[in-house]
Amino acid sequence: MKEHKNMNKHILTLLLAATSTLSSFAQANISPAAKQAKTIAITGATIHIGNGSIIQNGTVVFSGGKIISVMANGQAPQDDVIVIKAEGKHLYPGFIAPITNLGLTEFQSVKATLDFTEIGNFNPHIRSLIAYNTDSKVPATLRSNGILMAQVTPQGGTISGSSSVVQLDAWNWEDANIKADDAMHITWPAIPTSGEYGRRQLLPPELLNERKQNAINELEQFFAEAKGYAAITKPTVTNTRFAAMKHLFDGKQQLFITADTQKDIVAAVNFAKKFNIKPVIVGGDEAYLLTDFLKDNGIAVVVKDPHSLPNATDDDVNMPYKNAAVLANAGITVAISIDGYWQQRNLPFMAGTVAAWGLDKEKALACITLNTAKVLGIDKTAGSIEAGKDATLFISSGDALDMMTNHVEKAFIQGRDINLDNLHKQLDKKFSEKYGLKAAN
Repeated sequence: MKEHKNMNKHILTLLLAATSTLSSFAQANISPAAKQAKTIAITGATIHIGNGSIIQNGTVVFSGGKIISVMANGQAPQDDVIVIKAEGKHLYPGFIAPITNLGLTEFQSVKATLDFTEIGNFNPHIRSLIAYNTDSKVPATLRSNGILMAQVTPQGGTISGSSSVVQLDAWNWEDANIKADDAMHITWPAIPTSGEYGRRQLLPPELLNERKQNAINELEQFFAEAKGYAAITKPTVTNTRFAAMKHLFDGKQQLFITADTQKDIVAAVNFAKKFNIKPVIVGGDEAYLLTDFLKDNGIAVVVKDPHSLPNATDDDVNMPYKNAAVLANAGITVAISIDGYWQQRNLPFMAGTVAAWGLDKEKALACITLNTAKVLGIDKTAGSIEAGKDATLFISSGDALDMMTNHVEKAFIQGRDINLDNLHKQLDKKFSEKYGLKAAN
């Protein structure tokens, strides 16, 4: 019995030590910036507006977190103004990362830090915003590449729940919030690629199609019941799942549908139209085959992972690079996203790849700035450098879409001069000093 007690005590000590180590690693050591106190003018920069246009040798003035003026060859106000000279540098609107579990997960191997998915197939009541962890180490690495906002999005099941748009320098999720519950996310039922019991083989085609159609029927029935519930002014019984979908039907919330194949995209759009909803298609691997259909229906597409291989073996191997350009050049609103959270720091370079494969560079920039803001419904305050919008922008000494020259020197979120330190830079400095080398930053 004594040995058993000692063993329990030893195990408890190890657990406490592990918890303490994990907790200390997760603690934030970079404080969010204070509110803008003085008017700031950035002069002499090449201003990339975010809407496809450029201003050479421009001046941007912002105060109280809002952009006051954007001028070509303009002079900065003289009285009590902080002037930042940016001759030969580039000024960009803050990049926006859509469809990411950023801040909802920290360590892949530690289940307690994974908060982006729930058990069950229909979870419209799940809200990513209240689970968003502002103490995560990851957002700071994104800020260093110009990504200053993100759409934190739940995953799993057919209906995953509601995403929210946040800015990436905050004390808590309330401070971070830019637009709460901006969109409901569903994954269109698709034919699985593995058989029952984990065997890597396909079931008979007729059974696969039957299962897919059953899943679509269940989804349609769920939406019909939710719409009926939303029409009841004072329901006698509260249904949290149906209640969470109310704003889909009154137009206050968007519907994002993940669908990749040509048939699934068409089916998903037609499904949404039955409920008078205009969806946003996410993924859209074969969207390039449907440009007329998407344009006629006014459907925006969030293209995922341009740096990937095509799903079908007989597809053009370069199609993932070209998909966004084909869509955008056809007049479709296109945004770019990357799965996961750590890789989000490479979002600017995805836009750079899209520019290299058929899209004008400033239009490619719009795919991670103004277009994304439009898709998320925040374009009145974000996505471009224009008077009246939030002063969420950054200065880079080089081309921000090129990983060789992207170097963010200064960044502002709603006018706040944010700290650009991060864990990567700290480790670089630590081991550079150890071996007598020069740190990268």
